Amino acid sequence: MTGPSDKARAAARGPRGPQGLREGAEAGNGFGDRTGGADRKPRKAKAEPSGTAAKGKASRRSRAEKSGRATYGALDLGTNNCRLLVARPSRRGFVIIDAFSRIIRLGEGLTQSGQLSEPAMARTIEALKVCAGKLDRWRVKRSRIIATQACRLADNSDDFIARVKTETGLDLEIVTHETEAQLAVSGCASLLDRRCDRALVFDIGGGSSELIWLDLTPMKGRRRSVYDQSDARKSIVAWTSLPLGVVTLAERHGGKVVTEATFEAMVDDVSALLADFEKAEPHRDLITNGNVHLLGTSGTVTTVAGVHLELPAYDRNRVDGCWLRADDVRQVADALIEMSYDDRVAQPCIGVERADLVLAGCAILEAVLRMWPCERLRVADRGLREGILATLMAQDGHVGRRRPSSRRTSAARQQRPAK
Repeated sequence: MTGPSDKARAAARGPRGPQGLREGAEAGNGFGDRTGGADRKPRKAKAEPSGTAAKGKASRRSRAEKSGRATYGALDLGTNNCRLLVARPSRRGFVIIDAFSRIIRLGEGLTQSGQLSEPAMARTIEALKVCAGKLDRWRVKRSRIIATQACRLADNSDDFIARVKTETGLDLEIVTHETEAQLAVSGCASLLDRRCDRALVFDIGGGSSELIWLDLTPMKGRRRSVYDQSDARKSIVAWTSLPLGVVTLAERHGGKVVTEATFEAMVDDVSALLADFEKAEPHRDLITNGNVHLLGTSGTVTTVAGVHLELPAYDRNRVDGCWLRADDVRQVADALIEMSYDDRVAQPCIGVERADLVLAGCAILEAVLRMWPCERLRVADRGLREGILATLMAQDGHVGRRRPSSRRTSAARQQRPAK
């Protein structure tokens, strides 16, 4: 596996302790089954349950503890979002029992100042307090709480991490680019098309974008299993991390008023970086036989999918795992360029929180499609958090563990000798 070496400062740091979702639970099925409902529109954090509802929730936690079912947490603090999942192991992988997502724009203004601003840190800490409360209430056994590009770059990230610990009790870990890439692959491994020879997994973030080439030939012919995430990580043959994401690109070129010329300038910036990666790790020629597909795990691709499907409200069940053609992506981007900022705000799958960022994401996606002209793109409304959960549970031996069936348990009881 090849990839860029991280800056010494970021690499030296060790542990220090869906798209479309704001605050509350997420919905959907697949590796990491989910409970609850999904919502695209921002709303105030829900009040804690009281009365009968509170007793019911407490009772479910109590029953889970008595049965010995471990609870895990995964928190991804990005340049733009703060997202949490709480889950328990299941035979298929894990079941999501609680979730939280809020746009906090931690990296706002970072490229100009080199520091995390006070308003951004304050917004983020308020979101992290909500996450800490959820982890505490569910009595999470193990968790991993990671921070990515904004904290990797900021000169005052050490002070911010200390403040997070003091005010929330959370131990924030700044992960390297390589770790971020591996977790992204683990999180969406079950959506890989094993009939293909290669796949390009990409995660368009707020401050950086990760691209990972996978060799799928060793996985051909195997049945899908809960071990997919491990197999996928072993299949990484090349990766890179671009120092550009939707926030940094929008701040550089402007995100509210985007003309065709502005959009092309964004694409050119990204294409120059992709050319270096393709030169070092050539894959373009492999696409000619059509046995390669793209897999996007980011807010950009889920937004594009939601707009393409003309959803009246974001629906993870419709978006996660769906396939798009390259022409579908370009039609959405062209339509968004024609829209005013207010028109983009009015789009139910965009809203005010992403209206100034969505075209920067589309520009990154367009640059990827030009460099590697695949016709098939699969959309993943999953990523780092799911990768964290799968990894933690595998380390504890939960992956692949099967409960004895009630029939076998009953037969065993009948065969026990009388005392």
